Amino acid sequence: MRRLIAVTTFTFCLATFAFAATLPTGFSETILTSTLSAPTAMAMAPDGRIFVCQQSGALRVVKNGTLLTTPFVSLTVDSSGERGLLGVAFDPDFLNNHYVYVYYTTPTPAVHNRVSRFTASGDVAAGGSEVVLLDLNNLSGATNHNGGAIHFALDGKLYAAVGENANGANSQTLTNLLGKMLRTNSDGSIPADNPFFNTATGNNRLIWAMGLRNPFTFNVHPLSGRIFIDDVGQNTWEEIDDGLAGANYGWPNTEGATTNPQYTTPLYSYVHDGATCAIAGGTFYAPEIRQFGGTYVDSYFFADLCAGWIHRLDTSNASNNFATSISNPVDLLVSPDGSLYYLTHTGTLGRIRSNKHLVGDVNNDGETNNKDVFYLVNYFYNGGPAPLQGGDVDGSGQLTTADLTYLVAYINGRGPAPL
Repeated sequence: MRRLIAVTTFTFCLATFAFAATLPTGFSETILTSTLSAPTAMAMAPDGRIFVCQQSGALRVVKNGTLLTTPFVSLTVDSSGERGLLGVAFDPDFLNNHYVYVYYTTPTPAVHNRVSRFTASGDVAAGGSEVVLLDLNNLSGATNHNGGAIHFALDGKLYAAVGENANGANSQTLTNLLGKMLRTNSDGSIPADNPFFNTATGNNRLIWAMGLRNPFTFNVHPLSGRIFIDDVGQNTWEEIDDGLAGANYGWPNTEGATTNPQYTTPLYSYVHDGATCAIAGGTFYAPEIRQFGGTYVDSYFFADLCAGWIHRLDTSNASNNFATSISNPVDLLVSPDGSLYYLTHTGTLGRIRSNKHLVGDVNNDGETNNKDVFYLVNYFYNGGPAPLQGGDVDGSGQLTTADLTYLVAYINGRGPAPL
């Protein structure tokens, strides 16, 4: 991330303070902690715990809204510049195998980035459980452009975003792993269907896409499997790229939108306006409970490190303002309950929720449909659970079977919308 070094000196001074974000009407935030030390990335475990990478090497755990005192693991890292502990992901079968994956900069035997796996034992890593899956190329004296995000995709493969170590030529060669998106099996072996499996050699067959500068973050849509890559630009453009096997995104030969057929043009790019500097964060809004409402479904939230905002890329690839006044956001995630979490390099983990409750959305899944009818039927006639919210469909001030009748008429197109 290009400006992280310059920003770090300033942001450390603010690390003990948490400033309220400016949110749209109908949304509110909760600060879970503001005492993290230079966090870089986060991931939510299937059991709801949030694991947060601190640049200095500690992987912290937030459990039931509280930052635990003991780190999951503390790694020896080179944390100079933009190096350090930079990514974390959970195995798709985590509830059974307890595997946690990390991306970090190791100082030995020569400085390089590494992907390792640990086995969880409760809230800490089991002693001696580290398995090194991948050692990337040795780094030059440049301490920036490391990438670091890791995620499992729906194909069960682990994807890693790797920066070009401040050398654009690395992005356009198949002879190293820098400036690339990598795809590996969960044990570190190379998938035979990788796009360059037959043209590259050795570990370079892990390359899935190339032509990237510093893909600090990316995200996988939890239902469609689509991948969006957030590539930090140089002096002019920040990009959201459509993750495609075998794609070449053009760096350093092009930045921003391009008509050159050799390169894949970004889905969306924004120009530096004096406040912006580096894209970060990205996460799809496709949770089990769609508390933000249908307008947000399948949108892509992303942030800018210096401008301190969160924007939303809708399904037509148009950008919409969402939140401002967030000091140096570095990562975002959406939880199954539809909350949006943000992480700042100044040490804050915040949660944004909707205050709006859809009338008639009695099962609280973000939509009003036949599922809500069945929910009310079960409540009134089978002793099922009470409506989670929005049950007074007819606006009478009471929850009665008249609300069920009103809702059925609305859904079948024979009555007015819920009041």
